[in-house]
Amino acid sequence: MSAPTRRDDAANPPPAVRSGNPLDLWQQAVRIRQEWLDHALSTQSADPPAVERCLTAIYARAARPRPRFEWVDSPDQARPLIRGWPTLDQLAERIRSPRPRGTPPLASDIAMVVAQLRGALSAGVTHTDPELSPVRRAKTTQPWPELAPAQAFDRGVPLAVVLHQGVRTALHRSLAPGYYLPVRAALAVDGPVPVCWYGQQDASWIAYYDVLHRLGLARYGPDEADHLDAWAGLARSGGWWWPGEDVCVVVNRPQEIRTEPVPGAVHDQIRLQPRGVRYRDGWQPRTTP
Repeated sequence: MSAPTRRDDAANPPPAVRSGNPLDLWQQAVRIRQEWLDHALSTQSADPPAVERCLTAIYARAARPRPRFEWVDSPDQARPLIRGWPTLDQLAERIRSPRPRGTPPLASDIAMVVAQLRGALSAGVTHTDPELSPVRRAKTTQPWPELAPAQAFDRGVPLAVVLHQGVRTALHRSLAPGYYLPVRAALAVDGPVPVCWYGQQDASWIAYYDVLHRLGLARYGPDEADHLDAWAGLARSGGWWWPGEDVCVVVNRPQEIRTEPVPGAVHDQIRLQPRGVRYRDGWQPRTTP
């Protein structure tokens, strides 16, 4: 997903865009969504050079030099290396404080940088992006229903809403409550876990903007495209990571992942089976979505 390729795709939209056929576009979106789900559930060993190159680019966006990289085989193995690093509650407390002390921690700066990126990507979407605000039916306060795509189009649900529900929301449900939140909860039995990002399981928002671009429904500037490439590269190449000022702790991808379908889900969602993930050091957390 190089920046030049994305710009060519935007200049030459696929036939479904030109014909205005939403069901054709949806079928293409499903194929791209599956690509990203496959990355999110990959058990191939991580690609350290690719991961470190992408993380160095993200550090640079936060005005930090390349860190030293410490690789571990599971989130559990990362515990002693990240002890005392800021937690989400501590970052939230800093935001609420009228006069926060000291300089912001790196995790705070990265969160701000990625939020700015997602805002810039939304600005490049050719329709009103549901990512920015709740999408509701005209002349009502009720949101659009979440239906099977063919039924949704028959009921007049806009393509933008179906893509957001079926790509962004569906992947988030599969990868957050379906995967990394249960694993994180198992990791937190001894106390709060410092702020981290999830590498391959951060694929939901990356896939969403990739789908829009590849379908010709968004145009991103070169800077936004390059920045998105860094996050996409991480999702394709490695696992969880904790950003420290001098050292970045990175987790190899799991050795085994076993999932199951979520009953009744409209958009082919999955979740981990109980004890459905085992890491390369043998850590197998209890996971109950």
